Amino acid sequence: MSKYAHRIENAVTLRGSISIVELSELLGVSDQTIRRVVKPMVDEGKVRKVHGAIVSLDKPVDAPFHTRMQINRAEKTAIATLVASQIADGESLAIDTGSTSGYIAQALQIRRNLMIVTNSTFIASTLSTVPGNRVFMAGSQLRDHDGAAFDRQAFAAVERMHVNRCILSASRIEAKRGFIAFEQCEADMAEAMQQISNATIMAVDHSKFSTTSMPDSLFSVPLREGGLVATDRQPGPEFAPMLRPFRVLTP
Repeated sequence: MSKYAHRIENAVTLRGSISIVELSELLGVSDQTIRRVVKPMVDEGKVRKVHGAIVSLDKPVDAPFHTRMQINRAEKTAIATLVASQIADGESLAIDTGSTSGYIAQALQIRRNLMIVTNSTFIASTLSTVPGNRVFMAGSQLRDHDGAAFDRQAFAAVERMHVNRCILSASRIEAKRGFIAFEQCEADMAEAMQQISNATIMAVDHSKFSTTSMPDSLFSVPLREGGLVATDRQPGPEFAPMLRPFRVLTP
């Protein structure tokens, strides 16, 4: 396998799908080179080609947490600063385990006297040492790739709380299907956190907005009407109908 084919396969595995243009920018080669490298990969059944993009044949998964923390750092920092500006001292929050949520937790270290419930060990440890904060870690059995809990105790802990807002993330956003999670437990946790919250903030960077469709095995994350969608740049016009029930906020 060529070095380009190996990098393409890794990118598709981590992201689920990636456009020809994005691959060209990532590898620093022309679109024609990408198409030439991808053709035998398609013939060998390693990936699937759709209009303008390459799609994984496997069920997509999120990359390990610390890997995702290194991707789109400037964009996630901008979103985190934006979200933190909406939060006041003394608020109560439920925060999920996305990498953008991790950046938001770091930005929230300037706030005081927060009450936090989270199923993320990274977020719990980030905010628990801030003076005046009360942090509740939901769950006991942790996933090996991101230190997040989705066991029965995690859901029970969340369901016992009531908070001002929840801060959520998504693995992907499609114009027709909306916000998407790669795992059922992630979609279920997003719903549980919305149930205990007065308001919802969905924090997603621009790379999560995709114009290509993924397999139907993914899981929808319905967002409460009137929720805030915080992103680093204005989504394309094709997402306007899907985003109409929400307030989109950019830096």
